Amino acid sequence: MIDYTFSLVTFEYFLLILVRIASFVAVAPFFGLASVPTRTKIGFSAVLAILITQAMPGNVSYGGMLEYGTIVAKEAITGLLIGMMANICTYIVGFAGRLIDMEVGLAMAQEYNPLTRTQESITGNLYYYLVMLLLLISDLYRYLIKAIADSFQLIPVNGQVFQWEYLSEHMVVFFTDIFVIGFRIMLPVFACCMVMNCILGIMAKEAPQMNMFAVGIQIKIFAGYAVIVVTVILLPKMAAIIGEEIKTMLRVVVKGLYGAG
Repeated sequence: MIDYTFSLVTFEYFLLILVRIASFVAVAPFFGLASVPTRTKIGFSAVLAILITQAMPGNVSYGGMLEYGTIVAKEAITGLLIGMMANICTYIVGFAGRLIDMEVGLAMAQEYNPLTRTQESITGNLYYYLVMLLLLISDLYRYLIKAIADSFQLIPVNGQVFQWEYLSEHMVVFFTDIFVIGFRIMLPVFACCMVMNCILGIMAKEAPQMNMFAVGIQIKIFAGYAVIVVTVILLPKMAAIIGEEIKTMLRVVVKGLYGAG
């Protein structure tokens, strides 16, 4: 028989920890996917909150319900920021996929991604599933769990210092990295399509009776996806770069919340 008692102060502290973890789980990679049942998210958040409460006991002082509600809002914002910064990094492959489809002529072909509940390009969907699978087998989810658990040591409950200027500055740098990494991913396809355009231009000049517009679309699609098949061996390196970007953004957002920026 298990006899476990706790005080109201401990329960209030547990609820604040649960708010941060649940907010993180709702938007973080892997955990926040639409395919993960809501009950699983709630149960996982509750179990992790219980473990953290036992490992790092503490309490929080407040003057009334209004102040306690403010603390709840701060914890929710903290969890959302940490989870969202990690999740935004996965949009790199979607951006690269849209650039590739624009080059090969499939920009208008969109399909629904049930994991993100958004309309995405065909190549973006392909890259998204492959990269997420590679990140999953690289144990990145363990790093995310450790990150949200360790955040309570650096950012105690009600100990946030929101440095919005520091966060916005690094967000600008991050979006610059998104464009750079996205262009690096689509560079082989871009080079192939540029060569194909030159060849089609020469053929249109030499044989104007041929409809190069109709022929060129099919050739560019074939050549573009042939390059994707050939360069599929680079996917692990692409996933490693995105994984490092996720870890960098987690460090940046945590640093911007505990006042060490």
